[in-house]
Amino acid sequence: MSEDYERGSSNQIDTEDKQRIELPKQYKVILHNDDYTPMEFVVEVLIEVFKKDELAATNIMLNVHNLGQGVCGIYSYEIAETKVARVHDLAQQYEYPLKASMEAE
Repeated sequence: MSEDYERGSSNQIDTEDKQRIELPKQYKVILHNDDYTPMEFVVEVLIEVFKKDELAATNIMLNVHNLGQGVCGIYSYEIAETKVARVHDLAQQYEYPLKASMEAE
């Protein structure tokens, strides 16, 4: 062991100078109700894109249907953005007007 370390030189780690690490901002992905997209399609999107089980997907779909929107999950910005794009791609592929959005948590 070096003599400098034993005598408490400036080479020691200063534990008083701690930095606060902030977690990345989180975003809610929201599905919006429309009058044309079938409820079954919304459930399938929730299962495929958001990895929900059938019961959770049905509950979210009912929120979308009854309340006008439903939260599908909370993710980092990039993941939320990807999931919104995936919903729009699937809806367009099947010619449904289903819309998704994201908002800061």
